[in-house]
Amino acid sequence: MTATPVSSGAAAPSATSANGSCCSPEGSCHPGAEAAAQAGEVTTTYKVTGMTCGHCEGAVSAEIDEIEGVTSVEAVAATGLVTVTSAAPLDDEAVRAAVDEAGYELVGRA
Repeated sequence: MTATPVSSGAAAPSATSANGSCCSPEGSCHPGAEAAAQAGEVTTTYKVTGMTCGHCEGAVSAEIDEIEGVTSVEAVAATGLVTVTSAAPLDDEAVRAAVDEAGYELVGRA
């Protein structure tokens, strides 16, 4: 006896939105990005020098993540950019101290 595949006629779920794009209606291609900017959260991008690898990214992220109110940190060594989301605006000197503690230099806001 041979098994015959049965089709329900339903289409497979799609990763695209109603407009045919993989991006969200807000224009983000990153799942959950809109959730990160919820309820008064602040996102700030900083320029940091000296990062060259994933270890550097982790060291900077870990130190900044210790600052009260920080909800997420994304450091990218290739660009030197560190994006921080927090419950309220951060004191730039607190961010500078965290980056210094990690062994890198905060140039300023990007």
